[in-house]
Amino acid sequence: MGKKSGSNKKTNKGNLSQKSIVKWMWRLFFLFVAANIVAFLLMSSGLIGYLPRIDELENPIDKYASQVISSDDQLLFTYSQTDENRIFVSYNELSPHLIHALVATEDRRYYSHSGIDFIGLGRAVFKTLLLQDESSGGGSTITQQLAKLLYSPKASNKLQRMFQKPIEWVIATKLERFYTKDEIINLYLNKYDFNYNAVGIESAARTYFNKRPIDLNIQESAMLVGMLKNSSYYNPIRREKITKERRDVVLTQMRKAGHLTSREVDSLQKLPIELNFNRADHVAIPAPYYRQHLAKVMMAVKPERKNYASWQKQQFTEDSLAWEVDPLYGWCNKNKKPDGSSYNIYTDGLKIYSTIDSRMQKYAEQAVREHLQYLQPQFNAEKRGKKYAPYSNSVANDVERFMQTAMKQTDRYRILKKQNWSEEKILSNFKDTPVEMKVFSWKGEIDTTMTPWDSIRYHKGYLRAGFMAMSPVTGHVKAYVGGPDFGHFKYDMVSSGKRQIGSTIKPYLYTLAMEEGLSPCDGMIHGPVTLIAETGEPWTPRNTREALNHFVTIKWGLQNSDNWVTAYLMSLFSPYAFARMLKSFGLKSPADPVVSLALGPNDASVYEMAGAYTAFVNRGIRVEPLLVTRIEDSYGNVVANFVPRMQEIFSETTSYKMLDMLKAVVDGGTGGRLRRVYNLKGEMGAKTGTTNDNSDAWFMSFTPEIVASAWVGGEEPSIHFDRMTYGQGAAAALPIHGLFYQRVYADPQLGYKDNGKFDIPADFQPCYDMERYSSDFYLNEQPIEQSEGIDDLFN
Repeated sequence: MGKKSGSNKKTNKGNLSQKSIVKWMWRLFFLFVAANIVAFLLMSSGLIGYLPRIDELENPIDKYASQVISSDDQLLFTYSQTDENRIFVSYNELSPHLIHALVATEDRRYYSHSGIDFIGLGRAVFKTLLLQDESSGGGSTITQQLAKLLYSPKASNKLQRMFQKPIEWVIATKLERFYTKDEIINLYLNKYDFNYNAVGIESAARTYFNKRPIDLNIQESAMLVGMLKNSSYYNPIRREKITKERRDVVLTQMRKAGHLTSREVDSLQKLPIELNFNRADHVAIPAPYYRQHLAKVMMAVKPERKNYASWQKQQFTEDSLAWEVDPLYGWCNKNKKPDGSSYNIYTDGLKIYSTIDSRMQKYAEQAVREHLQYLQPQFNAEKRGKKYAPYSNSVANDVERFMQTAMKQTDRYRILKKQNWSEEKILSNFKDTPVEMKVFSWKGEIDTTMTPWDSIRYHKGYLRAGFMAMSPVTGHVKAYVGGPDFGHFKYDMVSSGKRQIGSTIKPYLYTLAMEEGLSPCDGMIHGPVTLIAETGEPWTPRNTREALNHFVTIKWGLQNSDNWVTAYLMSLFSPYAFARMLKSFGLKSPADPVVSLALGPNDASVYEMAGAYTAFVNRGIRVEPLLVTRIEDSYGNVVANFVPRMQEIFSETTSYKMLDMLKAVVDGGTGGRLRRVYNLKGEMGAKTGTTNDNSDAWFMSFTPEIVASAWVGGEEPSIHFDRMTYGQGAAAALPIHGLFYQRVYADPQLGYKDNGKFDIPADFQPCYDMERYSSDFYLNEQPIEQSEGIDDLFN
């Protein structure tokens, strides 16, 4: 009995010990649960850890790239902050395959949990970690992954990551409270970085497949969802094989979820990855100069004189006027968002509807490139072996000074200057220290070694160009090419650059003459004309001897760009009246009211000249170039509309007279190459322009539907052809127009045809008294002063 009693005591003690252990385990469990509840409550209230503010949760992604859409509904380019080229896309713009692939792979119970999937957590621990089954997916829900993307900095170690997890759970539950399931998926796909500046699914779809997300097929959707595991590792550009393997895992998950049949999966897994890769780039995009100009215009701030250098008085004046009269100029700062802040094209996800036609833009870029590739060897051949190259022989003694000025404009010079290098040491470094670099060539970038000095000289040897085409009726800018290559020559020769316009100014003077009652059939005995300037000095322009001492009409003078006829017209009017006429045509730089103004010594941009010539087509009404038609915010609300700005500057009758004369430039004058070489058939008007020493070559042209403006020259006026063979406007600038029109007319989708006719009344007569001009009236009556010593003019 005693032995049994002792045994029972031991058994009871053992049971009590086990019970107490169980009790303590339950206590610890409840304590753990209570501690977690308290921790969650504290985190949820923001007392411990980081919890985003309510407004941040309501607007978790506040930085979206703005899209610029062409007039033919193509994405031209985007504006983004740093590398986050995130374009907003709504849920209904996502392919169903994309949604199915995402949920099947990342969160199979997505639609049944409230942010945290405890079954998935268990599966992740036991199946993924222990069994190493990659197809099982991760333990985090889509909502948790979104919370991590939005609010968790990159963890530096596992312990830090362990502490981040609970906070992400709390944020995930709050996100589920603020957003629907569809909205969470949309936020997640809009946030994820797919590499190559492709942040968000819209950018990713365009970057890898050149498609919109709604157009992605099953295998493309599966590949992008597969990249969500680790886009740097599953990179189809660098690691195609393992990316395909990951894509196939996603396809298998879609079969398990019932979205695909086994037969479909087997078929799709046999397909290779087929990309149409288009890396987001601000250089290799359509219309890069337009992109740069549009950003400058839209983001402009109200001009203040203190922000401009002493020599920028004219720029300040032009910017101030633009701020007042141009709704697009400074639009982001003149208009406010609902929260009172200014718009920002780099973060606000705007949709900017451009007037640029992507096809015409491509043809313009091709035309500029093709012609400059032809013209450059001619320029190189002319300069070969010349010590002053690429400059003109007329400034041979100034080349060293020009080069030192260019040197001081480089980043390299500014860096060395900040390091307190002397001018002599910097100059020696530029001239004597070769460095590895990439230089431009028409065959592609060249890796080479040369001194910075030689690099400056090398790039100055390339000819530059600016070309713009627009509608003369709506003002819509259809093509905008600011230079030969944006990567190496970023200066915009459409809007920023202004050069002497030469003989392209003449139609403005002829317009003044037509407005004052003259007709194209009025004329003069052809010979030198001397005008007396206000200073009392005589001015006699140079000219050819063609038709010397014969009666010639005003029309003939414009057709052949004759300087004596132009000087004769200048003699009839005040230079002040002509200067006012230039201003009404939209030329912004002040023109000196002198008699020599008739030959175009004043500066203007390609942009201004294109706008000015619209008046000839548009019955005397000038149309300001229009860059954008409307702007939408990231929610699709229209926040701005833009309409053409017009100004009547001369009469309808004058416009018909000018059309008659400018047509003659193409049909038998200095613009005849458009007919002879480029075989253009429809009615056209045009004007050539060449400044002193061939420094600037211009060509203006227009049809009933298009006005185009082109300039070709060197980076500096002193860099130019020494001979007119290639340096004149008809040779250096006209071919860009010809090549452009050929391509435009060859594209049936554009709808332009080479048979256009100007809208001129059938009963219009450019000359009001035809009998008068069939007589020898002017042969005996010489209304101009003949200059003596005519041979001296050609020395």
